[in-house]
Amino acid sequence: MKNIFLRITAICLLLAAQGLRAQVRVLSGKEGVTLESPGGRYVFAPAFTILYNAADPGMALKPAGIKKVSYNVLSWKVKDSGKADLVQQRVSAAVAGDGFDDKILRGKKEQRTVSIQHAGEKTELRANGMCRKGDTAFFSFPPASGFVLTAYAVTNTRPYPLLRFSFTPTKPGYYSIGYTGAPSFSVDKTAALWQPMIWQEKRVPDASYLTPAFMAPLPTTMVYDGRTTVGVLASPEHLPFQPLPTLPNSQFGIALRNAQGLLQPQLYAPIPGGYGSLMKSGETFSFAMQLVAEPQDITHTYQTIAENIFGFRDYRHNDIASLNTVLDNMTAYAMTHYAWFIDSLKGFAYSTDVPGAVKNVSSLNPLELALVRDDARIFEQRAYPLMEYMLSREKFLFSLDSLQKIQNPSRRLKGPVAPLSELGALYSVFGKENDFYLRLMRQEYGSSRMRNLDVKEDGGSWTNAMRLYKATGEKQYLDAAIHKANEYLAKRERTPQSDFSDPSSGGFFFWPGYTNRWIGLSELYELTGDTTYLRAAVQGARNYTLFTWMSPAVPDSLVTVNKGGKAPMYWYLRSKGHAQMYYPEEKAPAWRLSETGLTPESSGTATGHRAIFMANYAPWMLRIGYYAKDTFLINVAKAAVIGRYRSFPGYHINTERTTAYEKEDFPLHEHKAQSVNSFHYNHILPMASMVIDYLVTDAFVRSQGKIDFPAEFIEGYAYLQNKMYGSSAGRFYTEKDAQLWMPSGLLRCGNVELNYIAARKGNKLLLAFTNQSAAAVTGSVTVNPSLVKLSSKSNIRSFTRNDAPKLRDSVFTITVPANGIAAVAVENATPDVKFQQILSVTGDKGKDYAEIKTGNAKALLFKLGAYGRRLYVYLEDDDNKWRSVRLHYTDASGQTKQVEDDSYPFELTVPLEKPYAVQCWLTLEKAGGGTVNSEKITLGN
Repeated sequence: MKNIFLRITAICLLLAAQGLRAQVRVLSGKEGVTLESPGGRYVFAPAFTILYNAADPGMALKPAGIKKVSYNVLSWKVKDSGKADLVQQRVSAAVAGDGFDDKILRGKKEQRTVSIQHAGEKTELRANGMCRKGDTAFFSFPPASGFVLTAYAVTNTRPYPLLRFSFTPTKPGYYSIGYTGAPSFSVDKTAALWQPMIWQEKRVPDASYLTPAFMAPLPTTMVYDGRTTVGVLASPEHLPFQPLPTLPNSQFGIALRNAQGLLQPQLYAPIPGGYGSLMKSGETFSFAMQLVAEPQDITHTYQTIAENIFGFRDYRHNDIASLNTVLDNMTAYAMTHYAWFIDSLKGFAYSTDVPGAVKNVSSLNPLELALVRDDARIFEQRAYPLMEYMLSREKFLFSLDSLQKIQNPSRRLKGPVAPLSELGALYSVFGKENDFYLRLMRQEYGSSRMRNLDVKEDGGSWTNAMRLYKATGEKQYLDAAIHKANEYLAKRERTPQSDFSDPSSGGFFFWPGYTNRWIGLSELYELTGDTTYLRAAVQGARNYTLFTWMSPAVPDSLVTVNKGGKAPMYWYLRSKGHAQMYYPEEKAPAWRLSETGLTPESSGTATGHRAIFMANYAPWMLRIGYYAKDTFLINVAKAAVIGRYRSFPGYHINTERTTAYEKEDFPLHEHKAQSVNSFHYNHILPMASMVIDYLVTDAFVRSQGKIDFPAEFIEGYAYLQNKMYGSSAGRFYTEKDAQLWMPSGLLRCGNVELNYIAARKGNKLLLAFTNQSAAAVTGSVTVNPSLVKLSSKSNIRSFTRNDAPKLRDSVFTITVPANGIAAVAVENATPDVKFQQILSVTGDKGKDYAEIKTGNAKALLFKLGAYGRRLYVYLEDDDNKWRSVRLHYTDASGQTKQVEDDSYPFELTVPLEKPYAVQCWLTLEKAGGGTVNSEKITLGN
């Protein structure tokens, strides 16, 4: 019933919006261009502001100095101290590494302004006459000293009237022409606003900032008065696709706050001191913009402009590789030495940012891969070491160097760094037999902790209450989750944010901090069925789309890349001594190279990390878009993931357009041989989880929920959240208790446009194929006989068609409709299961946790189903106190054995043959000499 209600609601809203748009009338007169909508009359006056500098005003990006916010804004040198409103920030040593530019952060102190009105000598002009010819209004202006300005408006252009001006200086210098005639609004008469990247809801800019073109996902600012959204939009030709938008090639800037402190969409072209601003006498500069008045809110206006002006649509398809090929390649890469996993530290190298450090995101990513891929090697070499790491370390970023300050690492074993949600997921995955996870969950719920950077997290949140309920089934936690979520919505959602003080945001750096907690709200909706949470999740997801690139428009053409056989060189890596990479010069379709649908990394690094491939938001948007029948969310999700790479593509698009990221061998280089973009090795496994999440969610959506697998939650940090699959059986059309099972190389598909998911149930192999293209696809499918045993009795049954494909040997042919799904069961087939027995429940209730006071040590007994058990002991004390540690333990026969660790971090792991009561103790060698024996403890049955 809830889905029917949502569909009706969505259709009604869509029809209402279309009806309102049809009623907008365009009028022109002496006062300017009037857009008349059901919300009122909005006059765009022929008013301009001319800024002049005889010398270069020294345009430069600088930290804005907004409390709690990391964001860089344009600034200019000024001689008048009364106009110097930029407070030069003192940047700590922790703010360094990839994405941070010292030229921005640590430039010399100067008198600067961030207010566009102070960026030059100002002349304000307003037309004093108008002549109309057909659909065009020509405006005349009073004479001005130093330049000639002309302008005209074309009122019948669709979807918005066009305003064009021409400017001719009569003396040389640096000029900027601002259109400052749009309607203005007082803050108290404004329902919502938007200026890229960080000002949305009712967060009013504290100065007249000018956002340069290259930092504008859409080239406009917007004000919503509760009825109509108003904006001034740069015409697409002024934001070309090639070259990649950067500050040096930005042709304009957009502003929201005017000199009187009112909210008024404004556009300045060129930017003072920027591209094209140095003009000769008699040289003419022209610019075009569109005048926007949409009877919709800001996110729907954003969608309308993206689709109708910049051509956003379902524009991507696989083309170069299926997501299954990507997953195979990415997983294989994660297990090579190129992925730079440091066994001794149980973590991925983080030398891109912090020399000598390692950083992990979550143990659930490799655990999911081990389960879904049925791969014990992934478990042993990645998942299990990370399980120990996440329980013992204090922070995600671990460095043995006690003097290291960059990004605030820790060298202490004062865990768990694993968030409460991860503890709950691990508790559930292993059959709720490891009680120490539940004990730690309750401990974390009543405390707070810094896990990443310097962001303090409150353990008693509504999301954590929800996780505790899922782990325990105790209604008190569900009641707490609902109560706290309702309080949160009352404070956060129903009252638009007017500043950056929201304590529940998790910090204003990564984009999730700037929206509501829409991912958690979507999960609470799934748990309770209450559409209140879904509506809030939809609004949060749509607000999140305001960080996704919708411009520049993607041309229907080929782009030459890797000119001269050289791949682009990222300036940051050049400064670190990385070697140039080489890929053949070639032509590629522009759409494949486009950043549309991706986001910059964060508010603090948006100036350098233009578009990151880590689009973990995509599966969530896809799912929420399905629930709410919101095609924009669905299309943004697809745009972020499909057809972008064959393997791990590194981190971001940041220099120039290239196909280097697409290559299968792109990540297979040593660290210093990577020069196109940054490699954060701790991202590899979360990105693989994102691919699995997208594959499974896509099947869920296209099957209309008939394919549905339960999931745990991977929280990680920043934006690295995804659903985790593989630990619980689910539904595959009419088949219940189906186990997701997708080992590497399971199928060979004859058409690259087909993605698939696979599950097993008894003697059945269940397959769902999703077509990523806009045309029907037919392809041959080969089932790997080394993974699935077939016989003469094997046959295929279809879930989606009346006629089933014929199986010949191990091959069949499948036809999948355009953007559709086809699902089949290969019957009388025996999957060769190798690792998933770890999911079996043994009923082991033995003691699994103890503390050893001597050495300040923790001892944990991991119960891993039928796979086995592990004894893990780690010390919080470090090498300032102890030189080495020896663990004594009894084996199954009662014999005493020992293992030793003579370097910090002190941690010891022992595989145990079978369930038994294991006694253990420590012998510790003091740093200054001498030894100490600890007390004895017993774990297990």
